[in-house]
Amino acid sequence: MWLEVNGKRYQNGSTRTMVFGVAQLVSYISRFMTLYPGDLITTGTPPGVGMGIKPNPVYLKPGDVMRLGIEGLGEQQQTVHAWNPALIDG
Repeated sequence: MWLEVNGKRYQNGSTRTMVFGVAQLVSYISRFMTLYPGDLITTGTPPGVGMGIKPNPVYLKPGDVMRLGIEGLGEQQQTVHAWNPALIDG
């Protein structure tokens, strides 16, 4: 699992760095709900989050390009846009 912002790698990890293993997470969540093929379990991120960077935290801003991937699953890319409440249907 890795994440780059504007071409700079900030996060690089694997399931070995997770606090709880995948099997333990699936087992625990299965006690409370039925899991189906395609369900996602969000677990957080590897070490290297922007607000933890010392001495100057790094925060996403409009125009930043995030690229992330998981070996064997693929990659994706998103561009950060400013929030515009006028675009929300009310």
